[in-house]
Amino acid sequence: MLCSTPGFVLHTTPYGETSVIARVFTRQLGVKPYIVKGVRTTNGRLKQNLLQPLSHLDMVVYESPHANINHIKEMTPADNNLNPPSSTTHTELDEIRKAIRFFVCEALYKGLRDEEPSPALFDFVSQTLDEINHRTQSLAHHPIVFLIGLANHLGILPLNNYSQTEPYFNITEGRFESYSTPATLMSQRLSLLLHHYIDTALCGHQPPVTSADERKAILDYLISYLHHHIASFGSFKSHEVLHAVLR
Repeated sequence: MLCSTPGFVLHTTPYGETSVIARVFTRQLGVKPYIVKGVRTTNGRLKQNLLQPLSHLDMVVYESPHANINHIKEMTPADNNLNPPSSTTHTELDEIRKAIRFFVCEALYKGLRDEEPSPALFDFVSQTLDEINHRTQSLAHHPIVFLIGLANHLGILPLNNYSQTEPYFNITEGRFESYSTPATLMSQRLSLLLHHYIDTALCGHQPPVTSADERKAILDYLISYLHHHIASFGSFKSHEVLHAVLR
């Protein structure tokens, strides 16, 4: 049967001589691989430039529960503000936005497998991209807030039990504890900042005042946290570029 759904492109792999397999996070169907025929030819009906990382598409797809992989019948750019604004100039803010988008895409690609549909997570990603594309103030806190929100939607949100008697965040246990152990990689200062960032992500509080070095450290620790709690997370690379542009 045919199904209409919006989706975010997470990754593409060449398939045969003219096609690709696109892994897409769809709102209605969850994460799905699709064969997109003929996009690697100059006269193909569907164009490969629509399949850039985190491209937001409106799609008509074939959906058969008996097929290991289905096909995309139609795809067009979604008519909204979630695809990056077209511009002939490349400002520093444009480079930061591009780096954050690649970071978000890699986190979704590594963190999502073939989960059941999650409209709430899809809408969270949509909101995140809208803020990235159109916010004119600093985006320095967005990657941290995004990872916390992603962990929340995946059911692995750190327990925000920070207190003066439990001031150290334990990455392995996913909670704050009363003393530092070898498994506790976060200092008391960074643990306090993480506590405030969780409040920012979940309650809309203003982010804490932090230095670039502190934000880098917290982001690296959150990536380590996802490694501990998502078996398929694998190696992660885009945060190194992100650190460079957010300096």
